[in-house]
Amino acid sequence: MPQSARIKLTSTNLTKLDGVCTEIMGIGEKTGVKIKGPTPLPVKRLHIATRKSPCGSGTETYEKWEMRMHRRIIDINADDKAIRQLMRLKIPDDVYIELSLT
Repeated sequence: MPQSARIKLTSTNLTKLDGVCTEIMGIGEKTGVKIKGPTPLPVKRLHIATRKSPCGSGTETYEKWEMRMHRRIIDINADDKAIRQLMRLKIPDDVYIELSLT
């Protein structure tokens, strides 16, 4: 009986994240298992505003920075062959993956 696996992908780089998602979808199609996803989750945004001036005097000008965390979820009815291929997958450094079996 195949188990269901949930893969959570997180990255700040959207192109690399989509590349990993397509590779996982390709593995699912090759092994013939049922796949749901990739389901995009809401983007987390980290906003930081800092003063440009290093000292306290001067005009109040601010630099605004934003970091976006893109997330995807893929559900797979995984068998042993599909899980082994997922473990061999080359994942870039700025893509974080979490695999949970249920």
